[in-house]
Amino acid sequence: MNDTDLIFFTGVPGSKWSGIAREIKQDPRYDTSDRAPHRVYEHNEFSGHKESYFGTGMEFPVDLNIENLLAPFNSTGIKLLMSHEWPYYFDQIINQYPTATIKLVYRPNDASLDWWLKAGGFDITYPNYDWYVDEAGMRKQIAQQNKLILDFAQEHMLQWVQHNKHNDVFLTEYKPYES
Repeated sequence: MNDTDLIFFTGVPGSKWSGIAREIKQDPRYDTSDRAPHRVYEHNEFSGHKESYFGTGMEFPVDLNIENLLAPFNSTGIKLLMSHEWPYYFDQIINQYPTATIKLVYRPNDASLDWWLKAGGFDITYPNYDWYVDEAGMRKQIAQQNKLILDFAQEHMLQWVQHNKHNDVFLTEYKPYES
């Protein structure tokens, strides 16, 4: 497997990144074999979650071992590796997978928390949000993860693009082979 087929995708809870992941995975070059009935969480008119997630207490741990990263997939194509916790590991990702892309989603803290609570909060059945403990813990982690996302983008002089449907959601990506 080539590192360029790995995309580390991150956004805070409530950033609408799961919906953006589904948009990205409409491209046939992406491997969607990580979608499974037990990974579906629906709320209102939206199917909020479909993909595999990496993280503390999640189905797949935040472990950068290639076997762990490929575990949810059983097909070929680009792997969109989703975790709210990738911001804590940006340096390790770059060191271990030097040609992998890192895609970032940013949405302001309060809007993200509000959407996450509206989508079900701690009653969301997949993935597991126990690591965040309570609403105060979620608020703290959203702020911390967003700060790390913004700091990384600034450090690497990444350009943000406004999402075409959500005016408070912004996207950028780190492609080391284009630097």
